Amino acid sequence: MSTNDSATTGERKSKARSKQPAKPTAEVGSTVPRRQLGRHLRELRQQTGMSIAEVAKLIERGATTLQRLEAGTADRIRLWDIEALCRVLGADETTTDALKGLAQQGNTESWWHEYGDLIPKDFDVYIGLESAASKLTSFQELVPGLFQTPGYAETLIRAVFPEEPSSEITRRVEMRMHRQRLITRKGRPAAVDVILDESVLRRMVGSPRIMADQLRHLADLSTKPNITVRVLPYVAGVPLGDLTGPFTIVDFAPDAKGKHEPSVVYVENFTGAMYLEGLGSVSRYRAAHETIGRVALGAQPSRDLLRRAAREYERER
Repeated sequence: MSTNDSATTGERKSKARSKQPAKPTAEVGSTVPRRQLGRHLRELRQQTGMSIAEVAKLIERGATTLQRLEAGTADRIRLWDIEALCRVLGADETTTDALKGLAQQGNTESWWHEYGDLIPKDFDVYIGLESAASKLTSFQELVPGLFQTPGYAETLIRAVFPEEPSSEITRRVEMRMHRQRLITRKGRPAAVDVILDESVLRRMVGSPRIMADQLRHLADLSTKPNITVRVLPYVAGVPLGDLTGPFTIVDFAPDAKGKHEPSVVYVENFTGAMYLEGLGSVSRYRAAHETIGRVALGAQPSRDLLRRAAREYERER
């Protein structure tokens, strides 16, 4: 979800923030690239209908090696293994380059992913993380991608990709709408607890009609039992004494053995995204969200404000 998604969660490649986070030096080596690599490999394999043993045989590696790659627990990742897997699994060129890029960044410290560095710009790394989430906790300064209406999403995407044809813009909008099934599906939808800065309601995106539709949509979504939407009003000031910028904490459900993947904080800025999984970093962002939440409006007052703002935009149409 945006921090995920001001312009997209991962698609925002050219909007600059005045501050760019420094690359951390004190965190433990990040497992995020390896876990993301594993998710994509597993998804590709499942699409072919082949078992781990069958694929491992085709690339002349042991099943245990492939199992560790898919689980994101491989200590050593060989690029030729990734190339062989992509060939066998029918990955396209963009996906192959992206997975090789993830493999090369599999042992870095808390991971700073610069758009278009080792991984192609058109490959959204965050989506894999989001799709595996059981809960997303965030603070946002634009409507998150998971909550966007087609009109709102199209306006932002066109601003990010002004040279692309309408067919490609339509494809990107459809992809974003597809992502929203994560929180609207009937079976075990992900939980979302988002706090929106009041500027989200006041900043015009597109037109008054688009804004009215978007704010009504937010209010309607907030009635679902798995979704909490609150607004941080201007009168609350700066509850932390400093600006955090948008962020999303991603939590995961336990696997079949009851083990949890480490939670990840996703912080997107103008040129890339930071993935933090150190316990200290995650705890600080959780505390920040709790502090902001204490001065944000409650769920019902926030819903009322969203609907009131939507009516105001409708009068401007």
